[in-house]
Amino acid sequence: MTAEMTLPPTNTRTIDWAALREDFPILHQRVHGRPLLYLDNAATTQKPRAVLDALCGYYERDNANVHRGVHELSNRATAAYEGARERAARFLNARRSEEIIFTRGTTEGINLVANTWGAKHLQSGDVILLTEMEHHSNIVPWQLLAGRTGARLAFLPITGDEGLLDLSRLDEWLTTDVKLLAFTHISNTLGTINPAAQLCSQARQRGIVTLVDAAQSAGHRPLDVQAIGCDFLALSGHKMCGPTGSGVLYGRIERLADMPPWHGGGDMIESVDYHHSTWKQPPHKFEAGTPNIAGAIALAAAMDYLDAVGRDKIAQHDEELGAYAFERLTALKGLRLLGPRLGRAGVVSFMLGDIHAHDVVTFADQAGIALRGGHHCNQPLMKKLGLESTSRASFYLYNTTDEIDRLTETLREIQKYFTTASAPSA
Repeated sequence: MTAEMTLPPTNTRTIDWAALREDFPILHQRVHGRPLLYLDNAATTQKPRAVLDALCGYYERDNANVHRGVHELSNRATAAYEGARERAARFLNARRSEEIIFTRGTTEGINLVANTWGAKHLQSGDVILLTEMEHHSNIVPWQLLAGRTGARLAFLPITGDEGLLDLSRLDEWLTTDVKLLAFTHISNTLGTINPAAQLCSQARQRGIVTLVDAAQSAGHRPLDVQAIGCDFLALSGHKMCGPTGSGVLYGRIERLADMPPWHGGGDMIESVDYHHSTWKQPPHKFEAGTPNIAGAIALAAAMDYLDAVGRDKIAQHDEELGAYAFERLTALKGLRLLGPRLGRAGVVSFMLGDIHAHDVVTFADQAGIALRGGHHCNQPLMKKLGLESTSRASFYLYNTTDEIDRLTETLREIQKYFTTASAPSA
């Protein structure tokens, strides 16, 4: 289903990142009379032509329901859908394709674990250990679960604006009461890259189950669930060049086999009578009803695209852009920037003096620049840092340092405008 792509081979030493923009039709437009500069990739990424072709191709040639038919279209749709599952398993280096569950995204994946594994295994007095930098999607499901089970939440602290986890005290936090450690791989506000393998290793030594929120890392760097050593990992397709409403939950097969189903309905059953039903084995036990077939197929095309570019190269490009943006933006007078100076991902959140984040992003939009302003689904983190909101620029494989220069100059213009507007009249 994946369309032919004109991409550099994976052994290419250098990549013309600006040239990759040709693969993304949406980037070739003007906004308010200015060339579009898209810097809202932490919210969602743009889609290359290969992904759009895969999505359209399914509906044009193979549209049928999966698993239930014996006619040719259904056979082709089923083969493409299950082929996408095998592709996702290779993308994450899962041991087998049965460890891949298709979801609507990271949020649904985390909720699935909370409502199946969590509901079965957690009880009053148990601790769910998170971090202070978590997205609401990795807080609220656990709050709901704690309310039902009597478990409680604890949070690994971070080191102020620098936004690093205080790992020196990790052993103190991994107490015998902790049954689950769930954490973000990359912070969508701070740009912090957490040491996932180290966190999972220390938890596993104490028999603690682990879940990795890979929403911000899946399309930005290589992910190997066996090397990380996690029990669960959730990702969103739309943040890695795939379509919205698509995602993956990886789960160790031993964990999935022990979990009850979450949603009931067609295709997840082995047999049904009026008073009793039995379930299929994972992953189908967790995929009730007609799935997002086209989304899974297009997500597989996105994985092909990213691997053709090279996820190791994308990770290096992200970090170079993040470092360059940090240096350029911190040169602006009165700007406060969150997150680590070194080793950060391609995300920069900042406050431009006393100018409200919504004013910053509104003025930037008039200059054709797409930023994000608000709490970024990080309200507890914002409160800890004494903030209500920030402006955020987030980068991806089609962004360049020239675009960061354009952003910097636009922020200078915004500063001048508000300085002039607030100056007392003569």
